[in-house]
Amino acid sequence: MIPSITALLVCQLIGEVIARAAHLPVPGPVIGMVILLAALLARGREAPAELGRTADGLLDNLGLLFVPAGVGVVLHLPLLARDWAPLSLAILVGTLAAIAATGRLAQWLLRRRG
Repeated sequence: MIPSITALLVCQLIGEVIARAAHLPVPGPVIGMVILLAALLARGREAPAELGRTADGLLDNLGLLFVPAGVGVVLHLPLLARDWAPLSLAILVGTLAAIAATGRLAQWLLRRRG
């Protein structure tokens, strides 16, 4: 378990360094996830079972990661009350764009597979 967590944290650290050094608008953990995916694809085999168990353990406790976000929402309630319209529009447009992109990607992958 320790080597798997270390691998995940090293990928996240590399992603953070790249994001900050290149001033990218993408969060470091996202870049780290892409690095992890590239490493697993380059490996050419199935992902190690230990990495899968570690990821499942983290996903089982994912709800705990939302506690800081909830605290942030409560902390900024006056700001949210003042700017509710643009925030709601941004959430709506972002959600629709994500659904559309996911659908297009799924169609492309299914066509490629079939």
